[in-house]
Amino acid sequence: QVQLVESGGGLVQPGGSLRLFCVSSVDINSIYQLGWYRQGPVDIRGVVASIRNTGEIEYRKYAEGPFTISRDNAKNSINLPMNTMKPKDTAVYFCKATVNYTSGMKHYWGQGGQGTPSS
Repeated sequence: QVQLVESGGGLVQPGGSLRLFCVSSVDINSIYQLGWYRQGPVDIRGVVASIRNTGEIEYRKYAEGPFTISRDNAKNSINLPMNTMKPKDTAVYFCKATVNYTSGMKHYWGQGGQGTPSS
């Protein structure tokens, strides 16, 4: 069982920055993949960026450049600094962990945090 706790969301001016944090209850080296997802007011939930325990990173195209996913093994956490934010980045941001058990993959979600670039 993996528990994920997110923090760092909030209200920011367009063009400003937010930094999201996600802390895992287990050693993140045992987690196959950690990622950030978001769900806007009228959107389905979709991936923003992900990072595997091999170090492999993937981004949605809009996230390349302004967003940077990273992991902190010592703190069992991942971070997502989001720069030059736009109103369209308004969403609830979720942290997700995928664990590769011998019985198969299992996914765990954090509770979600709001990120709102708004003037």
